[in-house]
Amino acid sequence: MISALSTLFIFSFAAGQARAQYTATYSYDPNNQNSLPPTTQEGQEGTNRCGTGSNPTSMCQNVFLNSITDWCIWGPPYSDGHNATIGETERGEVAYCLRDGYGTRLLPDGSILGAHWVQTPDYVQVTGLGDFTKIGIPKGDDGGELDPHGADGNGNPIGGLVFGSSYGTMMQFHEWTNFMSDTEFCIRACKPGPRAAQLCQHIYDVMGCGWNMPGNYETGYFESCVGDSAEPMGVYGGSTFYQGQGQTPPAHAAPPSSSCVRIASLTSFSPLPSTVTVSSSATVVTSGAQQITYLVSAPLVSSSSSTSSASASVVSSTATSSAKSGAMTAASPSGFAWTATMLTMLVGALVGAMVAL
Repeated sequence: MISALSTLFIFSFAAGQARAQYTATYSYDPNNQNSLPPTTQEGQEGTNRCGTGSNPTSMCQNVFLNSITDWCIWGPPYSDGHNATIGETERGEVAYCLRDGYGTRLLPDGSILGAHWVQTPDYVQVTGLGDFTKIGIPKGDDGGELDPHGADGNGNPIGGLVFGSSYGTMMQFHEWTNFMSDTEFCIRACKPGPRAAQLCQHIYDVMGCGWNMPGNYETGYFESCVGDSAEPMGVYGGSTFYQGQGQTPPAHAAPPSSSCVRIASLTSFSPLPSTVTVSSSATVVTSGAQQITYLVSAPLVSSSSSTSSASASVVSSTATSSAKSGAMTAASPSGFAWTATMLTMLVGALVGAMVAL
């Protein structure tokens, strides 16, 4: 049973957080590099006037959530592999994006192992797993939360802004939350409205992604869905749970989603053919300095004049910010496997031709 003093502290804390709601409004114009000021908060380490292109040392503090192939997350501005935990760098995090053009840093090849975009009537959300030691988060860091509030109302990071165009026009999201660790990420940005603060709550900073943002965290593929809005974090019927208040209740169930489209690459929105069944496993291949993730599928190659068919293994390039890939690319992780695959397809084609004759 919680003491009166503990209850008073919890509700005082919640009230203090409510007073720290972020309301400053800025308009981002991709055609005007000066549409945003150099900084938006006192004590800001980075900048909001970021230019175009991309830069591996950028201190840009603007995140964009536009689509499954065009989104960003927050990460450390520096790292020596040890002293850049999310807790140590939260005040100065910078943006890492899939696409250039925003003046940010880019997410390196192989850093995203699975990503799942969901758009609901109230928010957009991206969840997944990856290797975020590639952006400087130390191995073993359980991570933490980034949000536009922080303890002093200036945000974590200070001056961090979030924009998105998935609702039809470029808008600023005043309420958002992003959890980052060395292996997991989740980010949600709430559409301006009466439920925004509740659905992008920021007071459960030690609860992690699965509790705050139930959803799909599978690796090996990337998808874009529409879905229902989730239950607000911490709200159970008429009761509200506060962090540190006795036993922690279970996370809400992930809300239903539909109209999901799997894509072959995070750099090109190319829906996979409906005849292709994609496995949930991935093969990571390193070629020089470039790391590419391949999804393996097994479509059926058949002749219209024959009942015989040959099975062919098709491999799709899925996760690289520098290599272009189509919906399906005939490739293979090794020269030997490529040769075997081509021989299999050739034999199958010959058999099909003979049967047809």
